[in-house]
Amino acid sequence: MAGETVKIYESPAPPQISVDPAVLPPQLQLTDAQQKLYDEVLKHFDHEEYVLPGVEDGALTENEKFWLSCECLLRFIRAIKWASAHAAIKRLEETLKWRREYGLYDVITASHVEPEAVTGKMVIWGYDADHRPALYLRPSKQNTEESIRQVHYVVWALERVTDLMGPGVETLALMVDFADRAKNPSIGQSRAVLNILQTHCQWMRSLRDVVTYTLSCPIDPERLGRALVVNVPFFVNAFFKLITPFIDPLTRPKLRFNPNCLSEGLFTEEQLLSEWGGSAYFEYSHEHYWNPLVRLCAERRELLWEQWRRLGAKVGVREWDIKCAVELNKNTGTAATPATPDEDVKTAKPSTTAAATS
Repeated sequence: MAGETVKIYESPAPPQISVDPAVLPPQLQLTDAQQKLYDEVLKHFDHEEYVLPGVEDGALTENEKFWLSCECLLRFIRAIKWASAHAAIKRLEETLKWRREYGLYDVITASHVEPEAVTGKMVIWGYDADHRPALYLRPSKQNTEESIRQVHYVVWALERVTDLMGPGVETLALMVDFADRAKNPSIGQSRAVLNILQTHCQWMRSLRDVVTYTLSCPIDPERLGRALVVNVPFFVNAFFKLITPFIDPLTRPKLRFNPNCLSEGLFTEEQLLSEWGGSAYFEYSHEHYWNPLVRLCAERRELLWEQWRRLGAKVGVREWDIKCAVELNKNTGTAATPATPDEDVKTAKPSTTAAATS
């Protein structure tokens, strides 16, 4: 029927991004001093006899080596404002321990958090104008009592968002809609999440305590690209004012209230949900949304792992090289060649083995 609205139930795959592996993004271009600091941090974790201090079985697992990419190391170095290799190493080791203790590799699975997902209170859908995956939060659809599993669900979702980031994309677009009545977190739970965020990461700073099940992180700094908030009621606005002292000054500009996403060029129409002014009429149906999303992320993650292994399966492999290979393989079926640093530009170099096997 003409004019009939076509409803969408599944999350779209990452958009195709035109890339040249030889042209590195700005975040990988370093000064001499920055390169030296990065090399110190990389050498510490890439040492063949390295073990995580203060834990049983401190040898790094494959999951941990994969997580300790070149970009990850740089995110933590930027998070400590290039203070020292020691400061970055300390922060990284604290986070490696946290990820183990919190259960990111065993406890926090899709089946574990699925009961939190059945109403669509948090949805991964679409990509902004800068190819950032969008995470939509709809507090009015809260369906469970306050518990650690709510925070687990956020951690799981944010890990999945990183699966969907393309070449050169390291941040997400956080979309919060307070339409209808929303259940807000208790002060106690907000403080617990705040402690996690302060200790282990900087991304999500702009909304870290707003609704607890939305404001945890996969323990990886510098991940918030933009945070857009609409339909803010008076009491929520007061809550934002309450947490303002805890928000990093560098993050505050990323937080926008009641933006016009289309006219301001933040999203294209087809990549924005209709309630935000876009043309995507997404309707949450758990049976149609959940399994396809889990499968999409798992397939994407397997492609990334495959390329990481080809590049040496070591600490310090560049996400740029991995994702460029995946992106180009989609069209050509052949592996991409990792970027070669220009003589006049310092770059964060991949680990020795990765460079040798590429």
